[in-house]
Amino acid sequence: MAQLTKAGRRLRIRRRVRKVVSGTASRPRLSVFRSNKEIYAQLVDDVAGKTMAFSTSLKDKSKGTKIEVAALIGKQIAEKAQGAGISEVVFDRGGYLYHGRVKSLAEAAREAGLKF
Repeated sequence: MAQLTKAGRRLRIRRRVRKVVSGTASRPRLSVFRSNKEIYAQLVDDVAGKTMAFSTSLKDKSKGTKIEVAALIGKQIAEKAQGAGISEVVFDRGGYLYHGRVKSLAEAAREAGLKF
């Protein structure tokens, strides 16, 4: 078997998960993307092909560790979701391990009132 790069491995996992996970208007998909410096979260209605809400660490230059910033983004996306009348989401970790910043974002969103 050929060795996969880290990006290739993530892409394979992402495709496998996206076959199963899909968002609707009543229960959108909470999609997470993380780069080396930033983290992004968005609520996506896959049926209509629209982004319902998003939150990013680009504009919020908060002090703290990357895990603390991810928790802040999770809280923000939960508040935006509740403002749009959404209480339940499907979590899409984007091929990343449920660990570190991704876990911090998800737990903060749960604490802020989103149901996964």
